[in-house]
Amino acid sequence: MGPAASSRTTQPRHSQFSQEKETKHTSTRAQRQRRRGDGLMVCSRSLMPRTLDGQVTMEKTPSYFVTREAPRRILGMSPDTKLIVVVRNPVTRAISDYAQMLSKTPGLPSFRALVFRHGLGPVDTAWSAVRIGLYAQHLDNWLRYFPLSRFLFVSGERLVSDPAGEVGRVQDFLGLRRVVTDKHFYFNATKGFPCLQTAQGNSRPRCLGRSKGRPHPRVPEAVVRRLQDFYRPFNRRFYQMTGHDFGWD
Repeated sequence: MGPAASSRTTQPRHSQFSQEKETKHTSTRAQRQRRRGDGLMVCSRSLMPRTLDGQVTMEKTPSYFVTREAPRRILGMSPDTKLIVVVRNPVTRAISDYAQMLSKTPGLPSFRALVFRHGLGPVDTAWSAVRIGLYAQHLDNWLRYFPLSRFLFVSGERLVSDPAGEVGRVQDFLGLRRVVTDKHFYFNATKGFPCLQTAQGNSRPRCLGRSKGRPHPRVPEAVVRRLQDFYRPFNRRFYQMTGHDFGWD
């Protein structure tokens, strides 16, 4: 799980993975999920794919981390769950979120008009693109239900710069053999992201979809600096909570 605009690489097939199909966040998945009154859907354990001894079942829904009711419901479904959270610089991810919104709604107000109340006031934490990046607050909620040892925090930036290293950490965290290595990745300059290839190189490479790697709108430097200043105390607290400095400041 992870914030929706987090940087991701598509993973090669690992023999110890049994992966639930990617969450679509629509009611068409109701047959595989339980919907509650607030609209949150949590995947039902009974409808997960069957696994063999030694296999790990994975399910990915970015909205879990930022949804208040999710940890309690996931704990009720499977108290032994391990949790992988992909995070990136919250300023970059806010701009990325805006770029995605803009691609669907071209007439949106400017990023500045949305990120600051009335365009000039304090940062508007009610706007989802801003609120999602308050990682320390979201983690506070999760730690009420799961110990920190159940979490692995993956750097979205390092998934781009060193995908094999970050995927290696994931394999270690899940107790899997290190099957996926640097020979499975190559950098696609057109996309600006790593793509996947089999070690033998005899199949078509797999890259992120069209919605990934789209150009970001130009944002005034003064706006970026104000957002950086806003997030700094939240970032530093997140570093302290996780024991990892992600280098966003």
